Amino acid sequence: RRMLGEVASSLWLFGYGSLVWRPGFAYSAVRVGFVRGYSRRFWQGDCEHRGTPQQPGRVVTLIEDKDACTWGVAFEVRSHEIAPALAHLAVREQELGGYDTRFVDFVTEEGDAVTALVYIATPHNHQFVGPASPQAIGAVVAGCSGHAGHNVEYVLRLAQAMRQLCPRVRDHHLEEVEVATLQALFTRHVLLSV
Repeated sequence: RRMLGEVASSLWLFGYGSLVWRPGFAYSAVRVGFVRGYSRRFWQGDCEHRGTPQQPGRVVTLIEDKDACTWGVAFEVRSHEIAPALAHLAVREQELGGYDTRFVDFVTEEGDAVTALVYIATPHNHQFVGPASPQAIGAVVAGCSGHAGHNVEYVLRLAQAMRQLCPRVRDHHLEEVEVATLQALFTRHVLLSV
């Protein structure tokens, strides 16, 4: 146990959404792995990064699911990197995104386990939108854009990153939303340059 006021020498941060491909903070190490007991779902609205208050986008959160595991990456931030990383994420994930924090057990693809901090949007935040069909989510994604870019970019980059990092792992919800987003774009006759 650490005494109050004692500075941690390192902290692991688990990313399962845009942090996977755009962390936005300095880190010392990154590992691919998973957390048990959660499913990745596009159940969080986004009025800043990938949408607007008038047209919220859709981004992922983790939903408790005892039989599931969610793959992603954990970043190790060391002493001097911790405060800037947490300050950045406090704005990006909490203030603008509506996410809360909790600690989870992160298991690397090699089987090592570390405790990691994760940002999770719970149903109690004002941007939580809950479940919808992949087709409904894809239709929303195809029409939304925010300060960080188009919502389509978010979906496609996340799906691509997960295929590259975890080629043997299937995330059916992510894959279904990716396909539905591309179908919605095709229906709108939109050409991509992502």
